[in-house]
Amino acid sequence: MTRIFDIADRYIDRLAAMQPVIATYFGVPGHETEMPDNSPAGDAAQAELDRSTLTELSNAELEGERDRIARDVMVEELEIGLEAYDAGEQYRGMNILHSPFQSARQIFDLMARDSKEDWDNIAARMSRVPDALGSYRETLEEGVGKGQTTTRRQVLGVIEQAKVYSGAGGNPSFFDGLVTAYDATDLGDGALRERLANAAVDASTAFVNFGTFLADEHIAVTPDRDGVGRDRYELKGRSYLGAQIDFEETYAWGWEQVRWAESEMAITADKIVPGGNFADAKKLLDEDPARSIEGAEAFKAWMQELQDRTIDELDGTHFDIADPVKTVEVMIAPPGGALAMYYTGPSEDFSRSGRTWYPVPEGKDRFPLWGEVSIVYHEGVPGHHFQIATTISLGDQLSRFQKLAAGTSGYVEGWGLYAERLMGELGYLDNPDYYLGMLGSQLFRSQRVVVDIGMHLGLRIPGDSNFHPGEVWTPDLALAFMQPTSPFGPQFMVSEIDRYLGMPGQAISYKVGERYWLDARERAKSRAGGGFDLKAWHNRALDVGPMGLSQMQREMSGG
Repeated sequence: MTRIFDIADRYIDRLAAMQPVIATYFGVPGHETEMPDNSPAGDAAQAELDRSTLTELSNAELEGERDRIARDVMVEELEIGLEAYDAGEQYRGMNILHSPFQSARQIFDLMARDSKEDWDNIAARMSRVPDALGSYRETLEEGVGKGQTTTRRQVLGVIEQAKVYSGAGGNPSFFDGLVTAYDATDLGDGALRERLANAAVDASTAFVNFGTFLADEHIAVTPDRDGVGRDRYELKGRSYLGAQIDFEETYAWGWEQVRWAESEMAITADKIVPGGNFADAKKLLDEDPARSIEGAEAFKAWMQELQDRTIDELDGTHFDIADPVKTVEVMIAPPGGALAMYYTGPSEDFSRSGRTWYPVPEGKDRFPLWGEVSIVYHEGVPGHHFQIATTISLGDQLSRFQKLAAGTSGYVEGWGLYAERLMGELGYLDNPDYYLGMLGSQLFRSQRVVVDIGMHLGLRIPGDSNFHPGEVWTPDLALAFMQPTSPFGPQFMVSEIDRYLGMPGQAISYKVGERYWLDARERAKSRAGGGFDLKAWHNRALDVGPMGLSQMQREMSGG
């Protein structure tokens, strides 16, 4: 093992001990009963680990190209993390999608439930949920003293999530559901069940108390504004992209992409409803029983079959798929979170497979398929699962940091959106229904570029637009702009706007990331000329491992 790889390996072990929730996401064993210290002291310890690791990296000699890439990836990500810490992002990071609050609930989705030991781990970790939320409250309170908090909109959303997680909203709590799941096993250990039941009460009460704290105290000191301004947006943008971009140029480019997608959608809609427009096609696709699936479980089975078939068809033709990567598990997400589909990677040893999670809004029982096919490709293969699971499968070709902790949102989500477009290029979206769904995804992500930059930087809508020309972006305008063309329902889009406002810069990472991937491919194709091999280029793209977009562009633009 080289010095760089050794530093990366030890960093993951130290990170896992410090952040046991992250350890479970990574699949690093030995921390299943623990919860993290989310207090200012815990954040400071994380920052010190990052600083000391950067010092080690700067003093280590390189032993070849893989060392150089591994070091550059790690240095960039640790430096960006420290910049965010020094700017106080730990005080302002609570949002409706991803923060220590959600992790204290969601981590139980990834824990094994097969043996008595597994359930012992769950009981022990549940009993520590109050500590995780209590320490996070310390961070939020310290942030108040520094004048650094999240916004009122995000607090309101988290209060509602606390009700769902705890059962205060009327339905059983998530943690009571774990006890019910234990009862469905044949383990029959009365003492273990009692520990689970007691821990479930403690965890549910902790979420009730946290929600009460937010509603009775914290919300009163949060600002009733949504945009974060240029300085913070630039910091968050670098964090999500691994690149420095010109936001005004990107905003104008986003509008160009919106217009391109709208034009292509009009052409495709006419193929579905001759003489009709997008609204006519959407109405047919949403209401035609032959183009939908009834019931969440049937929809889950349909997604699983499509994932499995796609892997079989792509392997050996357009990609080389390693055996451990050929398994992906489709899941229906527990209620309470944001309504966007998401992916969780496999454990380090593949004992837990990669999983795609589909949130189902309350009352939804019909699933029109036209908008779902490209999402399956985005989340599964050749999208997130293929990229992330392949990285983990590469063994000692990559450092442990590269396999488990590296990769910006722009790199990962950009590849996911690129994968959707690629499947169209490969002929998998020749059905106009599904091609319209892919175009809808392109329009959706292009709209995200426009509204995310527009809302956070307070930009005006272009004067030549047919949508509120000259007005400054607001959340209400963003919703009105995106809802009519969305393949998803109104609940989803309200959740989406809240998400953009709580995670500034993340929403643009999909389309900007795809832009970087396409640019790198075109540069490589131009340099290689007639000798360009797309399959080989894709294999190398995954072989070099995850990184920021600027570094990816440098590494992948050769022929």
